[in-house]
Amino acid sequence: MSARTVVVGGGLAGITAALRCADAGLDVTLLEAKGHLGGLTHSFRRGELDVDNGQHVFLRCCTSYLDLLDRLRVTGKVHLQPKLAIQVRSPRQPRPVWLRRNGLPAPLHLADSVLKYRPLPLGDRLKFATAALALRGVDPAAPATDAQSFGDWLGRHGQSEQAITKLWDLVGIATLNAPATAASLSLAATVFQLGLLTDAAAADIGWSEVPLRELHGEPAKARLTEAGAQVLLGTKVTELSSVDGGWRVVAGDSVVLADQVVLAVPPDVAHRLLPPGAVDLPAGWARELGSSPIVNVHVVFDRTVLTEPFFAAVDSPVQWVFDRTRQSGVDSGQYVAVSLSAADDLIDVPVREIRERILPALRQVLPRSEGVEVRDFFVTRERHATFRPSPGTAGLRPQAVTAAEGLVLAGAWTATGWPATMEGAVRSGDAAAAALLDARPDRTRFLSRRKDS
Repeated sequence: MSARTVVVGGGLAGITAALRCADAGLDVTLLEAKGHLGGLTHSFRRGELDVDNGQHVFLRCCTSYLDLLDRLRVTGKVHLQPKLAIQVRSPRQPRPVWLRRNGLPAPLHLADSVLKYRPLPLGDRLKFATAALALRGVDPAAPATDAQSFGDWLGRHGQSEQAITKLWDLVGIATLNAPATAASLSLAATVFQLGLLTDAAAADIGWSEVPLRELHGEPAKARLTEAGAQVLLGTKVTELSSVDGGWRVVAGDSVVLADQVVLAVPPDVAHRLLPPGAVDLPAGWARELGSSPIVNVHVVFDRTVLTEPFFAAVDSPVQWVFDRTRQSGVDSGQYVAVSLSAADDLIDVPVREIRERILPALRQVLPRSEGVEVRDFFVTRERHATFRPSPGTAGLRPQAVTAAEGLVLAGAWTATGWPATMEGAVRSGDAAAAALLDARPDRTRFLSRRKDS
């Protein structure tokens, strides 16, 4: 069949690109290999439970993602904190501490919380401000910045190993999917400048109050169909080639002919499908970019053990713990999920061993769970959850526009300037759609339609 614009991949990047193009009046066909849209943000059923593959949160500064939620008409299905408040627990501390923003402008909005942050000695708390102010002056776009490790930079700016692991990594591992010692200074600077050091409200945390398929996948299919796009699920693209000034897209026994293509797939798939010379990157760039895993541990207790929607932990193998009871449909007891980023040490560990390692640690930071029966325990794994945000990563992330006319790239792994987050994925989809629309000879008419929509 023939379609003017084909979007390959139905994650957040592909959804965004397809919607932007359809809203501008283009004839759009979206091809997705799986049986659902949403990519790495999806849900499945386990008995009577609705289970998200992982806990996904966003920040108030994620403006492109919030725009997508608005376009999907699901803003009423998320909760966004009115003010940043993170409860932090430690098995070494008798009581939790809080990281809360006050009414002062950034970066002073966290000053009193950091000064009261008991997991660190007072000297480390006082030195935090020096590094935070210095980080505001770092240029994330400079190649020299990307070449440095965030951990090395923090060490040179007076941050002890304790300060790095108990404070900087508290936010950094969750957003970068890597500890400071293994993360690019460029990506870390982006996270902290936008989230914590520029606008006091930027880091207020939001999360879905429904299963992710009800937030992303199902509404996306509905909105795309309303916009006139065709959505083909279970359609895996195996070949992409240039033909007669357009593109031949092969998916199984089907062939789609297109004028333009958005390739919104993981980097290894893009590497395989891209024609030679389409991107100016080193040989083997996708393998070099690599991936970093996330493991989620799901525990259903027979009664309530957590009164907060979430908390973070230090001095523990537990990182972040979320109450998933409402989203999952549990009508008695409580369902909590432990999100473990940069989980290289757990990705291949059997469930039994993960239970032996994580459940006692969870009970240590969740005292109300002591003696409470565990009704269910299971693990979900995303082996290739994000690209690996190592120093030097910027040189391995392609721009949206390729050297092949009519072919653009999208995905959180492309050169968005952001780490691999939902915001980065949506921004990449926006960039891909803009590149296609701006290149059209009838650009003015389509940009006018896009603005009206």
